Amino acid sequence: QVQLVESGGGLVQAGDSLRLSCVASGRTFSSYYMGWFRQAPGKEREFLARIIMNGGSTYYADAMKGRFTISRDNAKNTVYLQMNSLKPEDTAVYYCAAGRRGSSWEYWGQGTQVTVSS
Repeated sequence: QVQLVESGGGLVQAGDSLRLSCVASGRTFSSYYMGWFRQAPGKEREFLARIIMNGGSTYYADAMKGRFTISRDNAKNTVYLQMNSLKPEDTAVYYCAAGRRGSSWEYWGQGTQVTVSS
């Protein structure tokens, strides 16, 4: 069992940056792919990025390339999402997820709200 807790969300202005964190419980963090998703009001959950177990490879949704960066620190059981040049359309609840495969996700955090004002 893995429990995930996101933090770092908040209210920012367009053009600002935020770094989200997701801390995992347990001693098997390094056994999981980690991913970030978001869900805006009235929209489906959207995949943003994922990172493999040792952090050596990342994959991004096309729309996120260049502005968002995923990273992880296995010693701290933490995955990060650095978000730059934020836009109002980035407003959403952001979730982290863990999975033993990069295409399916077994565990989810409760989400952290990001609101970008224009």
